[in-house]
Amino acid sequence: MDFKFEKLRIWQTSMRFGETVFTLSKHFPKDEIYSLTSQMRRAVDSVALNIAEGATGNSKAEFSKFVGYSLRSLAEVVTCLHKARLRGYLTAEQFDQTYREAFDLMNSIAAFRNIIRRA
Repeated sequence: MDFKFEKLRIWQTSMRFGETVFTLSKHFPKDEIYSLTSQMRRAVDSVALNIAEGATGNSKAEFSKFVGYSLRSLAEVVTCLHKARLRGYLTAEQFDQTYREAFDLMNSIAAFRNIIRRA
């Protein structure tokens, strides 16, 4: 038994990406726990959560809207990655790898949203 959204590659990828970001943020300073760490974790979780919520909706327009929210949350994560890099919490290699993953995911989600809109 599966939920419809569990079959979506963008949901599966966003789930994996969320765990990557969560693991990276474990190494942030403790004084960031209620600010950057929390913000980044909530935003990255929202990517998959909004895809799931939208997939259970009643219309393509509603699904497209929630996929758009996922894109916005992902943009928020990217901004948090930049903040973490500027503050020295991520190495250049960690930032580059995670940024590439975010970029690929963003393109996949945007393409999926375009498919929904055309269907």
